[in-house]
Amino acid sequence: MLIVVDPHSGVPVYRQLMDQIKFHIASGVLGPGDELPSTRSLSAELGVNPMTISKAYSFLEREDVIERRPGRPLVVKAVEAPDLEDRRMDQVRQSLAGTVTVVRQLDVDSADAVRLFEEMLGAMSESDRDERSSR
Repeated sequence: MLIVVDPHSGVPVYRQLMDQIKFHIASGVLGPGDELPSTRSLSAELGVNPMTISKAYSFLEREDVIERRPGRPLVVKAVEAPDLEDRRMDQVRQSLAGTVTVVRQLDVDSADAVRLFEEMLGAMSESDRDERSSR
């Protein structure tokens, strides 16, 4: 699991951690029952205060994303398929929010923006097909 924090991004580090862990779960990198790094080890790896890691983990626990097991590592909590799909759509929504802001600020017509998005999705799908067929 790759986690990268940018202390200069304007987004609190604990929030960056939460968002990245949620993304890893939604994308399938982390699955139900997978263990998360300990607060101490992740703190050392990222050069972040252990309390920041603890805060992120506590919020994720409150959001029912991870579960604490006394004396054992934190693990990703199992979710039902519809909930997993909701989490994936939340990730897409969160990613697109910045794009929507840019489209509005540049006063780009919504239909043009949607058309561009669909073209890009189509181009990516073709690229994926080409990559799979070359294997």
